[in-house]
Amino acid sequence: MAQYAILIYAADPAPAGAESQAHEQHAARLAESGALAAAFALEPAAKAATVRAGGVTDGPFVETKEVVAGFYVLDAPDLDAAVRLAATNPAVAQGGAVEVRAVEGAFIRPPATP
Repeated sequence: MAQYAILIYAADPAPAGAESQAHEQHAARLAESGALAAAFALEPAAKAATVRAGGVTDGPFVETKEVVAGFYVLDAPDLDAAVRLAATNPAVAQGGAVEVRAVEGAFIRPPATP
């Protein structure tokens, strides 16, 4: 089965209250279905740092209304199935968007040696 990264684009800062609960419930449904491989929420873009050849700057790469608010990885048989699952993300109904991209490769960190 292939894996797909779902990038969640939403207003910054992250949603709170009922909107946040909707994201937690969505993740729980995906986990129960067996499709969710991993999920991560990100801190507000104001706490980010951008690294370039010329140095490090505070904040996100570009000024924008929406930021990458989080991401998750799905196990899905194909892109169409991954898109159908991603379309149920609450960010879409809340005026944001999701981007679906196939995972080309993965680096898995070996367990730490005691």
